[in-house]
Amino acid sequence: MKRYGFSTFRGLKTALRIITSDKSSLFGFIVVMGYILMAIVGPFFVTLDLVGKSKRYLPPSLQHPFGTDYLGRDIFAQIVYGAKDVLVISFVAAIFTVAISVALGTTAGMTGGHVDAVLTFITDIMLTIPGFPLLIVIAATVLRGTSNILILGLALALTHWATPARSIRAQVLSLKQREYVEASRCMGFGNLRIMIYDIFPLLMPYIAVNMLLTMLGAIYSLVGLALIGAIPWSETNWGVMINIAVVYAGALSYPPSLQYLIAPLVTIAFLQVGIISFSHGIESVFNPRLREL
Repeated sequence: MKRYGFSTFRGLKTALRIITSDKSSLFGFIVVMGYILMAIVGPFFVTLDLVGKSKRYLPPSLQHPFGTDYLGRDIFAQIVYGAKDVLVISFVAAIFTVAISVALGTTAGMTGGHVDAVLTFITDIMLTIPGFPLLIVIAATVLRGTSNILILGLALALTHWATPARSIRAQVLSLKQREYVEASRCMGFGNLRIMIYDIFPLLMPYIAVNMLLTMLGAIYSLVGLALIGAIPWSETNWGVMINIAVVYAGALSYPPSLQYLIAPLVTIAFLQVGIISFSHGIESVFNPRLREL
């Protein structure tokens, strides 16, 4: 147990060193960690104001970093309180997406034959269906107003798994032709053992990066669903803030309310830049060849 703990600590230390050695990866790491801390501890330090019409449309200041909205509420506080649901649900969706895509992609690639043909056919069908319209249909018929995190995460995963599953299948088809895989087969090892010990470690860079990018796609989808009112929402949801800023606050025609629209848009865009930058560092952790580039 001690040995395992020491090995794990040394691995984490090495991963952190690799990430911090690259400026882009370090920037992404700081941004992602900042959003996570904001979602976890932010509500303990930031108070979500009630309606205060005397404070309507105040400009950004130390007291109100993003200004106030059309009801006099602090916009930064709404961003902080809305971060938790967005990050948690998108993370759950990424976990489900990776699990489904890895299971189907590796099964198709390793098994071949009729199993591969059937799974590839299903994947191709999913790729031809527009993801977000399908998600709207699922939200309207299956979810029916539920706010369960696991159900929302699974619904998001159902519209995101096809692309990574097809890519993983292609990777497995390529890797299983390698000499060391053939050597394992000659030694009598089965597909499961070969998949776990010979192929899966080489898939880790793609899986890790894909999980981050899938999380980003899930954030877009979740915000989009909240924007059109397809899922239960609160006024602190970033998508709902965009909707209210345009529809009720008139951000596109009334300049003082423009900050209510810009704040969630910039928040989402900054998170996107952070995740993409961080993904490069994560890929370098699992792929030693990238550290030499």
